[in-house]
Amino acid sequence: MKVYLKPTCITCRRAISELERLKLDIQKRDIFKDKLSESEIKKIIQLAGITPRELVRKKDKMYKELDLDNLKFTDSQIIKILSEYPGLIRRPIVFAKNKVLIGKFDSKELKH
Repeated sequence: MKVYLKPTCITCRRAISELERLKLDIQKRDIFKDKLSESEIKKIIQLAGITPRELVRKKDKMYKELDLDNLKFTDSQIIKILSEYPGLIRRPIVFAKNKVLIGKFDSKELKH
């Protein structure tokens, strides 16, 4: 199971702890040290069935600085911004079978 995360993120640490408790084999990727490409972000969006805006983390300081509340940004522009600023990506991102879980999740979601 792949998990994209920020090691210092509390939500990410809780998710890892839960996955380890379930004795799942985990491959961790620090998206700050190893940034996601635009194509990887597109794949996550597609698998999760969300829009690029739904992957954006609004609590990051760059959200305000880049004026991402402004609806002028296209999906392609948002994806490019997410690839440049990993702090804007909601996390953790957990790849479970044929789906992706993003942010807080219930471990029951891993079984479906």
